[in-house]
Amino acid sequence: MNNTGQLSRRSLLAAAAFAGLTTLVGCGSGDDSSDDPKDLSKKEVGAMKKYGVGDQFKATKPLTFSLLHLDNPVYPPKKSWLFWKELTKRTNVTFKTTGVPYSDYEKKRGLLIGAGDAPFLIPKTYPGQETAFVASGAILPVSEYVHLMPNFQEKVKKWGLEGDLDSIRQADGKYYLLPGIHEKVKVGYSLALRTDVLDEAGLELPTTWDEVHEVLKGLKEAHPKVYPFSDRWNQPEPGGALLNFLAQSFGTKGGWGYNNYYFDSKAQKYVFTGAMDEYRQMLEYLNKLVSDGLVDPESFTQSDDQAKQKLLGGKSFVISANPQVLADEYRLNLEKQVKGSSIAIIPVPVGPAGPVVAGSRLENGMMISSEALKSENFVAMMQFVDWLWYSDAGQELAKWGVKDVTYTSSGPGQYAPKDGIKVQAINPDAKKDMQKDYGFSNGVFAYGGNWSLVTSSFTEDEQEFQESMAQRKLLPVEPAHPLKASEQEQATLWETPLRDHVRQNTLKFALGKRPLSEWDNYVAELKAKNMEQFIDLHNKAYERFKQENG
Repeated sequence: MNNTGQLSRRSLLAAAAFAGLTTLVGCGSGDDSSDDPKDLSKKEVGAMKKYGVGDQFKATKPLTFSLLHLDNPVYPPKKSWLFWKELTKRTNVTFKTTGVPYSDYEKKRGLLIGAGDAPFLIPKTYPGQETAFVASGAILPVSEYVHLMPNFQEKVKKWGLEGDLDSIRQADGKYYLLPGIHEKVKVGYSLALRTDVLDEAGLELPTTWDEVHEVLKGLKEAHPKVYPFSDRWNQPEPGGALLNFLAQSFGTKGGWGYNNYYFDSKAQKYVFTGAMDEYRQMLEYLNKLVSDGLVDPESFTQSDDQAKQKLLGGKSFVISANPQVLADEYRLNLEKQVKGSSIAIIPVPVGPAGPVVAGSRLENGMMISSEALKSENFVAMMQFVDWLWYSDAGQELAKWGVKDVTYTSSGPGQYAPKDGIKVQAINPDAKKDMQKDYGFSNGVFAYGGNWSLVTSSFTEDEQEFQESMAQRKLLPVEPAHPLKASEQEQATLWETPLRDHVRQNTLKFALGKRPLSEWDNYVAELKAKNMEQFIDLHNKAYERFKQENG
């Protein structure tokens, strides 16, 4: 699923776990308070004396760094992967990995950190998840050591990511996560429509949400017994994908992207998302689609398989999509079942907020155990992390592998898998797989980067979709408002009841089970659940951080 949705939901999970984990990790503090962060003279064993942007990092002696590795069931790790061999060849570094199954990763990570047994490098951590481990000192304030990371610093400056990094700073002004960083926002989801059915009805692809309404009406007139739009992706949020991109078009947050707080740039303060006028307007629009019989009421409760079967069986013509499932699921199966069928994903329809795109250019990244600072190889480790995860060459290796072995290139930013190798939707019938057989394009190592690298494995559909979305105005990142430990604990107590009430009533309003004339009563119910105190807490943190950090 899309990175933007994951960030928000994972942040909330981290906040919810904060109170319990703070006590748990208390015994795992490995920070050596006697060390001056600026004095690293005794921690340079294996480090390069001269290491800058564009340099190939290679440790001056063989080194091994411990790493928490998420074992993805789609491409379970193999000792024979070319990735491991090539990495050691280029850097003189090997990993001692602690493998953790995908389903247990977050729990196992917390337990290892709490016991003081975590590997030095802890990747696959989403912004917000690190918060639970800050107070104990179990993880490193990595912002104190980015002077050792020239590639990271260069990309932050070149791409103007300072504000994005500010958004993950903690109450002490430091950040504790080295996030994956992107040159541009990658948009994940929008609507897909059966274009052959549109053509039969004399309809064109919509570009605005008003046009979506008119197109759905036209489809309903042509097929009165069908709900034109039947949707999927209802876990863990009902309507998770649809409400996410629909809300952005209305100037708010919803679905996978929902947070209880939203920064009002005009008022220069945080407001409660689920009580915004823009949120109400979004629900009014959605309710109109439902009441006009244009949206299947089961869209917010049915499974993905049920939604797909309706699309493939001609019982719906519109569904939420991303470019990957468009190619791998919808188009492929429609072509098998419906001769002459065609389907296309459209840029997110424009709504009252105008042609905007919202999202973060930060992705999952890495925590570093405080114990790593005690190592004589600390500087070399930071140089290595900088090269593999943030240099152009390291990112290219992690994603595409070895030139003329796993891929070919006709020039800078131009990549194609070697014949016989499958890369996602490219060469789908190849016998070898870039991930399964070679270990490249592994989500533990390959993420972020410049736009040409990120888009290099896209299908033609996704290339067009992303290029179209990249032309829109990028909404600013919400300003930092880190809570102190005591504030975080209080906010967590209020967070879940408020969110649950918004979720429940979002469905009721959208489906017409609660009339929108009761909106004021709904807001009063939120106030009774400490909505105003919750927002005051975040605004207090925002003002404090702004004063302390200029």
